[in-house]
Amino acid sequence: MTIWRPKPVIRVKAIGLHWRDGRLLAAEVRDDSGRLKGVRPPGGGIEFGETWQAALRREFREELGVEVELVEEATPLVLENIYEHEGSAGHEVVFVAEVRFPDGSHPGPVIAFREDNGIECVARWFDLEALDRDGMSLFPVGLRAKLGL
Repeated sequence: MTIWRPKPVIRVKAIGLHWRDGRLLAAEVRDDSGRLKGVRPPGGGIEFGETWQAALRREFREELGVEVELVEEATPLVLENIYEHEGSAGHEVVFVAEVRFPDGSHPGPVIAFREDNGIECVARWFDLEALDRDGMSLFPVGLRAKLGL
């Protein structure tokens, strides 16, 4: 298992919200022992000179192998997320946007992929109410409240 720690810099990221039958597509987030502690919508870091829109499309293409369309390109939700993971502080500014898959593109119920740092991940569609019952979180913290869920 690869251990991940936040870098001591402010990261700028873009994540996409894709819904299927009332469930949100999200990647599992695990602690160092491998315990599932929550989920996070797909996306990743914005590279220098790249727009958040381009980064979001690139991340879905690289990680999940699917081209996405942004539902409303001009109106992202922006969150500042200051958090702790396994005792290390992280700080990120996150652009959040609804995405849709092109017609005929329906990845299976589980999508296995590898982050650019080598961490193996699994994404699937989650019922947000079930997350609460199972004691898991939706990351970034504050996303659920901003979405009014």
